[in-house]
Amino acid sequence: MPDLSWTMPIARWSFWSSASESLPEVAFVDPMMRRRLSALSRMALKVAGDCVDAQTKARVVFASRHGELRRTTDILHDIEANKPVSPNAFSLSVLNAMTGLFGILRGDRSPATALSAGAQTLGYALLEGHALHAEDPASPVLIVYADEPADARYGAVEQEVQRGAFALLLDANEAAQGRLACSVAQNRAETAGQAREFATQSEALHHCLSKGETAAWHDSGGTWHWSWRVGPA
Repeated sequence: MPDLSWTMPIARWSFWSSASESLPEVAFVDPMMRRRLSALSRMALKVAGDCVDAQTKARVVFASRHGELRRTTDILHDIEANKPVSPNAFSLSVLNAMTGLFGILRGDRSPATALSAGAQTLGYALLEGHALHAEDPASPVLIVYADEPADARYGAVEQEVQRGAFALLLDANEAAQGRLACSVAQNRAETAGQAREFATQSEALHHCLSKGETAAWHDSGGTWHWSWRVGPA
């Protein structure tokens, strides 16, 4: 992949910390639906709800490395034990389950994309969101990332994710809180020492947005950098 760099105006952003032991409240979700939500969907819907109001119609990019893997693992466990599989659990085990729930809750038929790209999932979600926004700046784009570590039964996962969720709203109709500059370079030597490196992309992005400092993350696919500038362009 060639080196890339881009900048996005962020109208709103929200983060749900993995340090929280309890699951986030999603009071805007109907109680009947709320009781069917997985921990992943609760995190995703919480941060998504923080970034859009009832009137905002937004295209959605949902990203997760593992997606509803825990729900899928439970289904496989039931099959192994010769137990019946819940149709509800099966229908909500797909990667794009959250986007469907979000659209139903809001009555929003805007397009939605779901993606997974290994340890680089969050970075590519930002790139996808930028591409959609550049294509049609007048239509808001909501980027949602939510993840949790894989079940221990899968063994050690290289560069495992942290439990938590992010949402960022790109909306030209609102004054931007700031601009997020993103880049990925193949040659680590050229970018070494430019920013503090973190173990996961979500840690790096959270540090960048909350502290206003440049942050980086590296793997064999390249070195990613994020920097944050408060205010409009």
